[in-house]
Amino acid sequence: MIKTLIKCVRDAKLTAILTPIFVLAESLIEVSIPTVMADLIDNGITVGNMDNVLKYGVILIIQTLGALFFGATAGYTASRASSRFARNLRQDMYYNIQQYSFSNIDKFSPASLVTRLTTDVQRVQMAFQMITRISFRAPAMLIFAFIFAFRTDHKLSTVFLCAIPFLAIVLAIIMKLAFPMFEKTFTAYDDLNEVVEENVHGIRVVKSFVQEKHEINKFTGVSDRIYKLFSKAEKIVAFNSPAMQISVYFCVIVISWFGAHLIVESGNVDGMGLTTGGLMSLFTYTMQILMSLMMLSMIFVMMTMSKASADRVVEVLNEKSDINDGERNLTEVKDGSVEFKNVSFKYFKSAESNALDHIDLKINSGETIGVIGGTGSSKSTLVSMIPRLYDVSEGAVLVGGEDVRDYNIEALRNNVAMVLQKNVLFSGSIYDNIRWGDEHATDEEVRHVCKLACADDFIQTFPDKYDTHIEQGGTNVSGGQKQRLCIARALLKKPKILILDDSTSAVDTKTDAMIRKAFREEIPNTTKIIIAQRVSSVCDADKIIILDNGKIVDFGNHDELYANSDIYREIYDSQTKGAEEDE
Repeated sequence: MIKTLIKCVRDAKLTAILTPIFVLAESLIEVSIPTVMADLIDNGITVGNMDNVLKYGVILIIQTLGALFFGATAGYTASRASSRFARNLRQDMYYNIQQYSFSNIDKFSPASLVTRLTTDVQRVQMAFQMITRISFRAPAMLIFAFIFAFRTDHKLSTVFLCAIPFLAIVLAIIMKLAFPMFEKTFTAYDDLNEVVEENVHGIRVVKSFVQEKHEINKFTGVSDRIYKLFSKAEKIVAFNSPAMQISVYFCVIVISWFGAHLIVESGNVDGMGLTTGGLMSLFTYTMQILMSLMMLSMIFVMMTMSKASADRVVEVLNEKSDINDGERNLTEVKDGSVEFKNVSFKYFKSAESNALDHIDLKINSGETIGVIGGTGSSKSTLVSMIPRLYDVSEGAVLVGGEDVRDYNIEALRNNVAMVLQKNVLFSGSIYDNIRWGDEHATDEEVRHVCKLACADDFIQTFPDKYDTHIEQGGTNVSGGQKQRLCIARALLKKPKILILDDSTSAVDTKTDAMIRKAFREEIPNTTKIIIAQRVSSVCDADKIIILDNGKIVDFGNHDELYANSDIYREIYDSQTKGAEEDE
């Protein structure tokens, strides 16, 4: 874990290294101040020597200013280093997420990734700042103060040897009990974010079904679970404070009692020679040592909390995409032909059954292929194999005569345009969204593909036309408009293979027919694979695939299937008769 996180320090190395140096200088100066104070009391105030009072007073001012300078500088460098570290951490996580395949993404929910990129990174950042500053300051103060206290009176200083083991045992118990609680809390945060994200995303459905109370109860349940977990953890951590206070009071009482006796006896032959200034400095060292122990306990608590976050962050950083460029790294796709050779696929290795089972299929370049089947028949899974959104478990998928696993991924996906079942638009203008297909496309090219997708007509009705701002997720356009914009975006790639995954379900049959007509006339050499629930969307395709439970049960054109396939005939008759009755 530490090796992974250290790689993200990069440009923060210098400030991260300088911070402990400034901290050590600050600590050394602070620890030397009580000694000068003791000299001021014993050699200046007690004996009435104003020259010594002035001399030691000037030294104290210089020490104070020096401690202030090094402390402020250490604070600045620690803050700068931790901010850069957090920035690098987020960038590395986000970049790595972009490389994930669909199977990698399936391991993490979107809500969990958001939590890891925000809350968890913030906790790791705080821990990093604490490591570079307080984790050096606390041990340094502890060691320096103990040395100076031992120099002042070595017998009285042994009292600290009783307090330190006691605190160490208490801290060890607190860490052991609190860590599992914090770990559960961060997992609960994922659930909370998921509830919020789901509610905001589906707020229209929530309101239309008047389910606000149900959603509030769901949120309250998760929120209460986080509260209870945090409360349990904080109750455990709270024992740190009384343990520290017991140690402080114990040390003060012991030093006061024996120190007073030593001062009284200092005139005797067997006296230890402890002065009033020495006793005062011991009190200060007592506070410094025990405050250092308190800071160490805070570090342990913070590290306990941060370790769970660090583990989650590192999990994202160390997750490697299971789909990478092929060894041959082919960059040219010859044509849009597609072939499935005995392909089987399962989403998880532990799954009992295949999502796709022994698929053999050959599609010639430029053909239009329809895919129909019931819900859960793996239609989307089938086409996801073509651009390598998933890799086959068995067999091979060939595009342009080459195994997709031999291609450079970017080159392959640039030649395969896929309009997913869940259409997504991003915040920005219509121009910005369409140019996802080709960022260098001209305005004329954008308008051309929008005409092919039957999107130009409704775009022209907007006041700002192609400069119209699209809200995040495309919430300010209808479902059918969103689908047509997504189709236009895919067409702008000028792909060799175009896959429409039920992407015209929200448009009327007339518009659907116009889109398919434009495909036939404008992109005849592009292989078109159309998944549809409406049989009318695929009946004029060159070939139609009938899928059932991950298997191809029938394959042929409309006439062949209507004559020989009971499933296709039943679907076609039920839909066409239903349409006739509606008319």
